[in-house]
Amino acid sequence: MTVKRVSPEEAEFLVKEEGHVYLDVRSIPEFDTGHPAGAYNIPLLHATPSGMRPNPDFLSVVAAAFAKDAKLVLGCRTGVRSLRAAQGLLNAGFETVVDQRAGFDGTRDPFGQLQEAGWQDAGLEVATDAEPGRAYEALLGRKPF
Repeated sequence: MTVKRVSPEEAEFLVKEEGHVYLDVRSIPEFDTGHPAGAYNIPLLHATPSGMRPNPDFLSVVAAAFAKDAKLVLGCRTGVRSLRAAQGLLNAGFETVVDQRAGFDGTRDPFGQLQEAGWQDAGLEVATDAEPGRAYEALLGRKPF
């Protein structure tokens, strides 16, 4: 299945004008340092002392938090994890999943030069506190809405 990929500005439009929900799949510490305002956080990978580890509950927590017909925009740091998560959700039966391709921090070439600005560098609204019910801990075991 091909995942639709959009710019940060297109992602913001989908959220603000088309009723999509922004799902940040970065780790909890990454999300806590700054994220798109209003985003939900369900990590695809967890940060551990020995590096990033897969979140075995990712699909079940997303399925408990969102109906299969929910309109989701996924984002991460650079667009790699969110693309992988989007493919997984589409394969699991979610109907409308879009990947925000440049993530929060943007994409860089092998020399560290910015190729595409991410959410933050595009000047879009950023928050450091999760809205009530949108942090990962609050989403564990939640029923679909």
